[in-house]
Amino acid sequence: VGGGIRAEPDAAAALDAGADKVALNTAALENPALLTRLSVRYGSQAVIAAIDAKQMDHRYEVFSRSGTTPTGRDAIEWAREAADRGAGEILLTSIDRDGTRSGFECALTAAVSAAVPIPVIASGGAGTFEHFYDVFTTGKADAALAASVFHFSEHAVSELKAYLRERGVPVRL
Repeated sequence: VGGGIRAEPDAAAALDAGADKVALNTAALENPALLTRLSVRYGSQAVIAAIDAKQMDHRYEVFSRSGTTPTGRDAIEWAREAADRGAGEILLTSIDRDGTRSGFECALTAAVSAAVPIPVIASGGAGTFEHFYDVFTTGKADAALAASVFHFSEHAVSELKAYLRERGVPVRL
């Protein structure tokens, strides 16, 4: 569950209702200790730090409030801090690529993946099967998120999995 998780009671309500994980962006940026409290209470596997990043002056800056508010934080440094505070995964969205279908931001994804010991989920830019291959190889992502590629029935998830499997990328059946 992501969106609307502003404090510990919000996360507790979602997780107690059966959600497997909660994703926090703005709330974690405003109160980083929330990541730690939730990971202690529910386990790090239930806590995702959602990071919306945009390239700004040769670095990637973190944005809050659904990608509308710059925070001044460096995305790679924030990913490290989030992991240190107990996040079990990073959901990394490239604001620059989101909705463009021009490919994932592999440089950003690879940099965050190299900086943290937890899984990184790439988001923003999926348009072709090759984009997924690139983000798993060049981008070093552990997972990738896509919406429009599948929502408009252009491709089936099973087709993507077969494509990746044929190229040596491990996928769940």
